[in-house]
Amino acid sequence: DNTVTVSAIDRTKVKINDREGVDRNLALISMSIGDNYAYSTNNNDLKFFTDVEFSANGGIPGIAGFTIFAYGLFLLTFWNSQPGSEALVLIAAGIISFFSVNPYLLQLVDWRIFMIEEAEALLHSSKSMNKLLKTNLTVLLILMISSTQFGIMQAVIDTLSGVDMYFAILFDNASLMLAPICLGLYTNLSLQAVQILGAFPFLMMIFFSTTFSPGAGVDGLKNLRYLFSRYYLFCMTPSVDVMMEGCPESNNLLYLILSSLLIVFIFLVVIGGMALHRKLQKKKNSEFKRQSMMTMEYAELQVELFGEKALKKLKHIGSNVDLKSLENSVRSKSMEDDGTSSDEPVTVSDETV
Repeated sequence: DNTVTVSAIDRTKVKINDREGVDRNLALISMSIGDNYAYSTNNNDLKFFTDVEFSANGGIPGIAGFTIFAYGLFLLTFWNSQPGSEALVLIAAGIISFFSVNPYLLQLVDWRIFMIEEAEALLHSSKSMNKLLKTNLTVLLILMISSTQFGIMQAVIDTLSGVDMYFAILFDNASLMLAPICLGLYTNLSLQAVQILGAFPFLMMIFFSTTFSPGAGVDGLKNLRYLFSRYYLFCMTPSVDVMMEGCPESNNLLYLILSSLLIVFIFLVVIGGMALHRKLQKKKNSEFKRQSMMTMEYAELQVELFGEKALKKLKHIGSNVDLKSLENSVRSKSMEDDGTSSDEPVTVSDETV
């Protein structure tokens, strides 16, 4: 077996057995072409991930404790809620769910930074795999807290039941929590930027969903309510559904689910557009570099820096400048430096540099 040692200070160099100062990328290439090289996710990787996430420092136990405490108080203070107060019960429970998950969402930025540093230290660690595991765990946490919300609501009021209501609550909660997941894990934004942008869905829901003041708003602008899952949720809520303006006559749950995923769709479009822009910019830069290497100015600069050797390189890259004049320039400069004359011309061979 071989031993690879990575420094905690300089991640660009590694130690392989007794050989020190080996370039990290060279080490990766060397190991990847070994006869027995085969790396794939195994149970040890998953066990390490779960052990860390469910430890006292992982955040899950703290989230669970706070959720139990908050919904315990909710159960005591909203017990025996009367029909007609469904909207208030729904809003209160949704706020508790949001603040139960929010501490976990806020630490995603720090987790991403630390995980990338560790992935650089562990040569085989996959950043994409770790992000996917973290995403799945966060979504599972949202599912569990939303299920808790639905169950507690059944205990305090009996008019918010049914499978459709369960999925409506689940996806309404997700619509407010998916943005911090996308921004925290899959961008390089700072914690402050993620907090500001991640809160936009919640803020825009208050302004444009019309659920806090049904039917209110400037004509035209209030049509934006159809973009928010909370609007469709209130169209399903007893006592307030008759106050909501323009509720769909059918497929209400489908519209709710689609609107809850709008943030994810926008995020994917933006990320895809940025990736395409980087690809085109890289291609443009490569073309600019290639064209720059064909100019006389580049050729003269090469001759200035490297003398006769530059002529061989220019011929090798297929430069279309007047190499003959450059040969004469090199010859003249050489004669001036040596203080002598020579009838032997400087020739450009076909030897590659």
